[in-house]
This record gives sequence, structure tokens and C-alpha cells, in this order.
Amino acid sequence: MTEAISIAILIGAGLIVISVFTSVLSFRIGAPLLLVFLAVGLAAGEDGPGGIQFDDFRAAYFIGSLALAVILFDSGVGTRLKLFRVAGPPAIALATLGVLLTAGLVAIPARLFLGLGWLEALLLGAIVGSTDAAAVFFLLRVGGIHIRERVRGALEIESGSNDPMAIFLTVTLVELLRAGAGDAAAVSVNLVASFVLQMGLGLALGAASGYAMARAMNAIRLEPGLYPVVVLGLALCVFAITSLLGGSGFLAVYIAGLVMGNTPFRGQIAYRRFQEGLTWLAQITMFLVLGLLATPSEFAAVAWQAGAIGLALIVFARPLAVWLCLMPFGFRQNETMFIAWVGLRGAVSILLAILPVAAGLDVGRGLFSAVFIIVLTSLLIQGWTIRPMAQWLGLVVPPQIGPLEKVELELPGDAHHELIAYRVAPGSPVAQGERIPRWARPSLVVRDGRSMRLHEVNRLEARDQVYIFTVPRHVPLLDRLFASPAELTERDLDYFGEFTIDPARRIGDVAKTYGAQIPADEEALTISDYLARELTSPLGRGDRLLLAPVELIVRDVDEKGRPMSVGLALEPSEASAPKLPMFQNFRQIAAALKERVQKPAAAPPGEIAAAENVAEKPEASP
Repeated sequence: MTEAISIAILIGAGLIVISVFTSVLSFRIGAPLLLVFLAVGLAAGEDGPGGIQFDDFRAAYFIGSLALAVILFDSGVGTRLKLFRVAGPPAIALATLGVLLTAGLVAIPARLFLGLGWLEALLLGAIVGSTDAAAVFFLLRVGGIHIRERVRGALEIESGSNDPMAIFLTVTLVELLRAGAGDAAAVSVNLVASFVLQMGLGLALGAASGYAMARAMNAIRLEPGLYPVVVLGLALCVFAITSLLGGSGFLAVYIAGLVMGNTPFRGQIAYRRFQEGLTWLAQITMFLVLGLLATPSEFAAVAWQAGAIGLALIVFARPLAVWLCLMPFGFRQNETMFIAWVGLRGAVSILLAILPVAAGLDVGRGLFSAVFIIVLTSLLIQGWTIRPMAQWLGLVVPPQIGPLEKVELELPGDAHHELIAYRVAPGSPVAQGERIPRWARPSLVVRDGRSMRLHEVNRLEARDQVYIFTVPRHVPLLDRLFASPAELTERDLDYFGEFTIDPARRIGDVAKTYGAQIPADEEALTISDYLARELTSPLGRGDRLLLAPVELIVRDVDEKGRPMSVGLALEPSEASAPKLPMFQNFRQIAAALKERVQKPAAAPPGEIAAAENVAEKPEASP
């Protein structure tokens, strides 16, 4: 028995190490990293070189659920409430109505290509109805893609909160199929009540638990290394208790992480370091286990059909669902298209595909194989093209600051300050002589291994190590002082326009200067108020408004989403031009209809020709 345990540990640890080392190749060739983890699991499985026999669907579901709870909690902790102010309503629409629409739309090709009944086709649609939090968060946060804040917020919040809807739909449809035609009506009656109970309990218990966890961390004193362990244990307790009470454990753990991550608590910095590694481990483990569970030799029976459904999901179901959900929220055409494209399916869909197999449904194995192929299709096509798509649509925003080296140290006790250690980057503002604010005077400077007080240093130099006590809200301001200059290309500089204008100026003055058309009753508005009126407030960095013949671009915003700096481009950039003639929002559709109604009826072709002949006829000579 000891030998078997040792072999199991060796195999598991070895696969994790192989996955981590393989990630280096992933970064070099630009492959989606989570696809690499999945491929390692497939290679180690029964049809791969590894030949490992693993077909315990219940164990895989347990491991996957545990890993997903850890990932969702970390996703909530890393989501700032500012994103909810910027993109909360549209993201919630995508996470609820969007999943329903996607499931219904995917059911059409599923019935067409796989010959499933409508309930089985809807089940397949529900399984692949949600985007994968691990894939989306990795590509947006770790992948280094800087996109407009509102678009980024909508994608992050959607991916973190849409799993409960997909899980609810999947479980409900599985129960309907198990009940059969006789009891289906009884199951359907409880559908609405079950949904309200799951989502209501998930929201309520998640919010209350997150607040209680933060208060508890501030009330108790532990060894520093124990704080992250307690936080993780409490998060899993929230997940389990909510599930036992009939609520959505996944929603509860995400909301608990969101509340706790936006509330200061003791051990927060240590927790972030601990959780980062643990989340990576959870992602790797989940994808490896699901890869081991799959049997590629069974894929051939549904390969082309599932591939066609995957393509229909990418180019038809997801874009249509996203467009319908975002139409009322004023997203531009390119923004809607990008959100539609970043609809990656991943481990959550494979995890949900286990439920029909575990329930003993006849179509269970076939659905599992089909879902696996759909996920592979999504990761191969969408995961590999996120950055090029963002660049093509003009949504990549130049970075605010360049590379930065710093370490955050949490002070013991109830101190409300942090100790930040910066290494002065060459070319940074402080290295060029800019003074550090009085509220952030360095306590220590280390140069060439020597510790010095500030008065012993004439001016800071590159590579100096500087230790500063400050409150957390001032850290972003210090980051700008100690970062190296952002490497901006000529295209990046063009992105924000040739000139900077004061957002407190009257929009009417700008209109008169550049010949733009502004209604008379709006000329007294400030540029800031006009942008907030024409675009969706709060504004985000990189938001653009065409004011023909010029264009206004939001360069920077404050914490409340009000413009602090606005750029002006003399010629509208490519970033504003819609790439496809679709995805209009309500305002654009209303404007087009109004223009069509007000446009005078065209004269008959004969009258037009006669008028042209009269106009071109030379005057008769006297």
C-alpha cells in the first residue's frame, strides 16, 4: 500500500512539475497556458504515452469543484469594487441572461449536428453556456493585455459570476431528463423557486461571510503564516455551508472574496502571496485531472459535429447573446465584438459535462466527448487570438506606467500604514530628480550595500533601494514616481491624440474652434460632463467620443470615473472605426432610424437625370 501511495504521489507531483516547465514553451509560442495544462493531462491519460487509467468521474468532479472554489474566491479578492461601478450592470446581464441565451442558441446546432432531443440539446448548451474564469482571468491579468477598463471589467465580472447560472441550468436539465416525461412537470414547477433560493442564498451568505471573515481576521492574533490558511479554510467553509443549505456555493465564495478583497484585514499581503501560488496549483490540478479523465479514442464519433457546434458557438451563439445583452448599455461596436470573442470555454464546461455521466444518462458519455472538443476548439481559436483581436479592434490601451520593482511589507499590530520597498528604475521620475512628496519621506535608502538616512543622500540614483512608510491609498501615486518610463510606440502616442485639453473647459468652445456640431442647449456643459452624458458613466481610461471632425479621448480618470485629462485627435483614429457593420447599441440604432425617417424621399431616376442635364447645359450666347 505504501508503494502504491508513493507511486501516486510521484505521478501527481511529476505531472504538476512537467506542466509548470511546459509553460515556458507556452509563453514563447503564444499558446494559451491552460490549453498546455490540458494537453499534458491528455498525454498522460489512457490514450496517451503516459497510459494512466483514470475514469472516476465523481472524484474528478470533487477535485474540480474544490479547485474552482479556490479560483473563484481568488478572482473575487482580486476584483476591485471600482470595476463594478464601471461595468457591473452589463456584466451581470451577461452572467445571467447571456448564459440563458447562449444555451438556447447552442441547442440549435447541437440538435442539428448531433441529432439530440431538445432537452439534451439544451443540456449541452447549458454546459458550455458560461465562460471560464480561469482562462479569462489568466489571459487578461497574466497575459499582459491592457484594454479599456470598462471592457476588462465586464469580462472579469462576467467570468467570475456566470458559473452559478450554468450550474443551475445544467443540474435542472439533468433532473428533468432523469425524471422523464411523467415527472417533468413537477420538476419544472420548482424551477423558479430553486433559482431564487440558490442565487439569493449565494448572494446573502457570500456578502455576510466576506464581511465576517474580514472582521474576524482583524480581531484575532495569529502567527503571520497562519492568516492565509485560516482565510482559505473559511472560504471553503462558506462554499460548503451554502451548498448544504441549498444555495449556490460558487456564487457565495466569489461574493465572499469580493467583499473581503475590498476590506482591509490583517495578513492581507501574506494572503495575496500565498493565494497566488495556490490558485496556480488549483488551475493546473483541475486541468490535469480533466485531461486524464478524457478518452480521446471516443472523440472520433462526435469530432466533426462537436467542432461544428464549437464554431457555431464562437461565431453565432456567443456574439448574438452578447449583442442582445449589451445593447442597452452603450458599448461601442468594437467593444461588443471583443467581449463576444473573449468567450472562452474551459474547465468549468468539462466539469459540468461530468454531471450527465454521473447521473447515468444514456447521452452522458457522448456529451462529455462533445464538450471536450468544444472546449479545445474555443481554446485553440479564441485563446490564441485574444491579443491580435484586441489590437485589430483598437482596444489596447497604452500602459500608464512602465516596469516597477517593489515589495510590500505588512506592519504588525493595528498599524494602518505599509512599508513599501522600491528599487529606483533608470529613467524614472525620482532618478531624474523629481522630489518625493513630504507625506512619503523615505525612512531608509540602501545604496551599494550601505544603509543611509535620507539626509545623507543628495538625490536618489538608479538601483537605490528605498523604504517608505505610507498608507495604502497613496501607493499608486508612488508607483508612478519609481517606475521606469512606459515604452510607448508612435501608435500608442497617437492613441491619446495630439493635444491635451482641460476637461473643465466648455464643450461649446471646443466645438466652435474645430467646427463641430453641438446642440445649443449643450454648449455650456464642461467637456467632462459632456463625455459622461454621451458615454456611459463612470468613464474609463481610453474611452473615445467622435465629435466630427475631431475626437475626444479620456487619458486618465480619478477614483470616481471622472476625467482628469482628455486628449484631442485632429483626425479620428482607427481605434474608433467599427471593424464590422454590426453590434450597434440602442443609441446608434435610434440615431440611424431617426436619420432614415428625416431623410427626404429620393426623386425618381428620370427627374434626377433631367435636373443634371439642366445643370450641365451651358448658357446660351447672346
